[in-house]
Amino acid sequence: MRAELEAILMIVDDPVTEDRLAGVLERPRAEIADALRGLSAEYTAQGRGFDLRHVAGGWRFYSRAACSPAVDRFVLDGQQARLTQAALETLAVVAYRQPVSRSRVSAVRGVNCDGVMRTLVQRGLVEEAGSEPETGAILYRTTNYFLERMGLRGLDELPELAPFLPEVDDVEAESLEGTMIAEAVAAAAAQAADGSGEAGRAEHDRQGAVRSAETTAHPRRNDVRTL
Repeated sequence: MRAELEAILMIVDDPVTEDRLAGVLERPRAEIADALRGLSAEYTAQGRGFDLRHVAGGWRFYSRAACSPAVDRFVLDGQQARLTQAALETLAVVAYRQPVSRSRVSAVRGVNCDGVMRTLVQRGLVEEAGSEPETGAILYRTTNYFLERMGLRGLDELPELAPFLPEVDDVEAESLEGTMIAEAVAAAAAQAADGSGEAGRAEHDRQGAVRSAETTAHPRRNDVRTL
């Protein structure tokens, strides 16, 4: 069964769930979950160049973080598509306020964000999530690809904002909220990075969040698979 799991995981483009693997292999989910965790631990213990991670609700192979410089040189040839500060702030607002309309994001940031939202949608980080009943405005949310690039299992692993926000009872200047959110996320990511001595662990939760978005947001087919 372990060999079959490896074969399937070698060809998937997106993280595959334990339920899906259990259905394909006709095995109990608990048995599949144990096997996946065992494979992941085995690869780590052996110091392999690839890693098996549980991200965005499923499992997928990634190149190990320690090997990312070599992978970047091979695949990217020194060229990376970076998110601008405006895109980072917009993505942060969507992540924490979703589902949210473009007009609401623009109000939070204090500037029009239509162009930035189109960029985030094109890069697969944000997607439409229905419409607002009262106004009919299109709502947006982050995608599983966003979780995958951030290295998060779910939105509940986003850094807490409370420790980084100003201690005020009523914040009137809502236009500052986007910047505060982005700065809070970046600070939490940096704090996690300072406290972690082992890159590539599954606990790279906050370490990967937003730092990955700030430094890399490759189109899905680039398939660098490093966070």
